[in-house]
Amino acid sequence: MISMEYREIVAVTGIGGLFQLVATKADGAIVRNLADKTTKFISARLHNVTPLESIEVYTTGDNVRLHEVFEMMKNDSTPVADPKKTDDKGIKAYFKGIFPAFDEDRVYVSDMKKMLKWFELLKANDLLNFDAYKPQEEGEEATAAEEVKEEAPAKKAVKKKAAEADTTDGEAKPAKKAAKKKKAEDPAELFAEGDAATEKPAKKAAAKKKKTEE
Repeated sequence: MISMEYREIVAVTGIGGLFQLVATKADGAIVRNLADKTTKFISARLHNVTPLESIEVYTTGDNVRLHEVFEMMKNDSTPVADPKKTDDKGIKAYFKGIFPAFDEDRVYVSDMKKMLKWFELLKANDLLNFDAYKPQEEGEEATAAEEVKEEAPAKKAVKKKAAEADTTDGEAKPAKKAAKKKKAEDPAELFAEGDAATEKPAKKAAAKKKKTEE
């Protein structure tokens, strides 16, 4: 069996089933079908690829992550409803039974049927062990925060080097430096004012030349 983790599993718009994200490219992604294990390229122009771990489910209170619903389905003693044999009313009753906070007004029966199908695919591929998934999610968040802290000094060094380069040659450099300083304070307004300020001396010089000629 191919090694997979829940966080690698994605849904693709316009294509049924679930997939393992194998690799990403500038124009799309390479995915592996969980059902038949075939690999294919998904074009970003035609499809959206959504990780299951990013999907939330509406409730009458705060939204919950999709894997929390799957966990309730796994741990509940009620047999999982079969979307092929259960009518819409029965499917609604099943989800309301295992998850009373489920918001029936905002979660459609088609969504419920999709979750039932996804649950069976995850179960068949041994991807319902969310105890192993949760610590990895927390660890990744901590790692990402550490990486941001490490990158911050490097960015400052680059900005400092660029500022030093502006003072080395030509008289146009200080004017650009002043414009950058204004932009940093208010990108929406002060940068435009900086452009206007550089044009005014040129207009005054033209007027002075015309007066001299007269």
